[in-house]
Amino acid sequence: MAKDREEFNIPENAAWALLICIVGFFAIATGVQFIMTVEKNMLFRSLIRPSDIFLSARQQAGWYAIGISFMASGLGAWIIYGTTELGATRPISWWGVLGYSTASAMPAILICFLGPLIRKKVGAEKGFSATDFALSRYGRLMHLQVSAISCFYMYIYLVAELTTIGNVYATMIGKDITGTESESYTTRIAIALIVATWAYTALGGLPASIFTDKFQGIIIAAVVTMLLFATTTVKRNRVSRSEFNDGTGWFSKGFEVLVTLWIAILSAEMFNQGTWQRVFAAKSDKDMRLGFAFGALLVCIIMLFFGIMGMLAYSNDRESYDTFQKLAYLSFFDLLLPLDRTWHFLFLALLTTLAASSVDTLQNGLAAVLSQDLVKHHLSANWSRLIVIGFNIAAVIQAAERFEVVPLFLVADLVCATSVFPLFLGLIQHDIPIFSGRFFIPAPTELGAFLGCLSGLAAVIINGRINDVHRAVNFYTGKVYERNPNLAYFWLTNTKADGTPYECALCGSKTMHTFIAVPLIAAAATFFFSKLDLMLGGDRARQPFLIIPRLDAVTAESQGGPIEANKSSDNIQVKQFDEELIYDHIKDDEAKEKV
Repeated sequence: MAKDREEFNIPENAAWALLICIVGFFAIATGVQFIMTVEKNMLFRSLIRPSDIFLSARQQAGWYAIGISFMASGLGAWIIYGTTELGATRPISWWGVLGYSTASAMPAILICFLGPLIRKKVGAEKGFSATDFALSRYGRLMHLQVSAISCFYMYIYLVAELTTIGNVYATMIGKDITGTESESYTTRIAIALIVATWAYTALGGLPASIFTDKFQGIIIAAVVTMLLFATTTVKRNRVSRSEFNDGTGWFSKGFEVLVTLWIAILSAEMFNQGTWQRVFAAKSDKDMRLGFAFGALLVCIIMLFFGIMGMLAYSNDRESYDTFQKLAYLSFFDLLLPLDRTWHFLFLALLTTLAASSVDTLQNGLAAVLSQDLVKHHLSANWSRLIVIGFNIAAVIQAAERFEVVPLFLVADLVCATSVFPLFLGLIQHDIPIFSGRFFIPAPTELGAFLGCLSGLAAVIINGRINDVHRAVNFYTGKVYERNPNLAYFWLTNTKADGTPYECALCGSKTMHTFIAVPLIAAAATFFFSKLDLMLGGDRARQPFLIIPRLDAVTAESQGGPIEANKSSDNIQVKQFDEELIYDHIKDDEAKEKV
């Protein structure tokens, strides 16, 4: 029998008090740490003109700090909807939950291998994020491309976090989040969170984020453990083995979701500059590898917990979920509802901590995009603070529109999938001989990589035409996401052959095929256009395609930058050359001879 829907009833004032106490604690802890680590006569100067450490926390964090920080910052409040929805959707269940859990952990495993290479290429003493790799390996054009995509992804992530935490608070005080009744309240919650996290990150920078992650990690682990016992031991939530087996399974639809999630999350997280900041914050390559591996394990375990909770909720009341009296993405709330109000407060504290940790990481990540140029040109870090304020304001406004979280992430994931290969294929710095040396796969050029990114975007638009998607609409609420036929398919609102929607936003072979095709097309196009660029431009194709004089004219001391190739009879040797020479190359004909 379907059960009547009940509501949470935390007093609104108590919810506000909890929010203020949690973010206030993190702000106070950051302030104390700032005072203790900065000389007294330098406090004001460090606040007004912060050092390189403010932006990078360079080589300060050990493996444990890196692991806890990755876990705390990578698990946002959104997890209460993501894996639980897949767990409570029977055709997806086990494959979907395992896919989400392992895919969320895999970026850290990949960084264990890529991180040392990127640190070496950029310079452990100079780098801040993966955008710096784009600049040093390719040049300004790819730097701008990667920066734009990184900012887009982190902005969408920020909107998703603010949307989620606002909805959670509204749900916990008994407000309806499907109508307009709670819009004002959720917006005020989002503003409070974003202002508090900006304040302590503006004070302490990346070191403050990593420092607070230690507290946040402990809170997350403790509350998740307590919720595990509380939700599974209450009589109303108990499920027999046969009920659980009937409510779950290993289905092909779930495997399609697993494949989609692996590609989508791996692609997107490679553009999360908050994660890449921790690559340069690690004391050594060993600390970085151990830390990210440890963080990946923690993330996978916690994601599995929420996914299995979704399965338990569905198995406990299949009829209500099958008839949509209960919604899969709210399944964890259904397990939480029978518990004493104390547990509701603990749950709200957990979600607030998750949101604060993710939001402060994203704010630092957005600041990191500008860090290289700020330091190189001796500009104030206050410019990055101002840029983050702009993103914060836009994110609060966007969060007030209450887009569903999973579709939001899908848009960002697909955009990132268009450029992940063009960026990281830059690790190839020598032509690769094939067919006994008769032919070569070229080391990508900047123009080739940029056109590879554009080819990935074109592949999405063409997929939309093939799948006959001309407008993006939520099939259940009727909300229109996008009317432009060229942009509509980025929302991946695919339907089955009979026109009915799939079981979830991530579901369906069309979505899976899109995520497989787009990055592969972008990779192939990168090689194709790089080869064409070299055929037409010769060795000059190895030089930066775009130069911005005010940014790229640096002192003779600056090394690194785009690559120049000296071609021998059977290979191309790649070396670094001075960025000043690039600038002179444009201004002076004699410099061309030197190049």
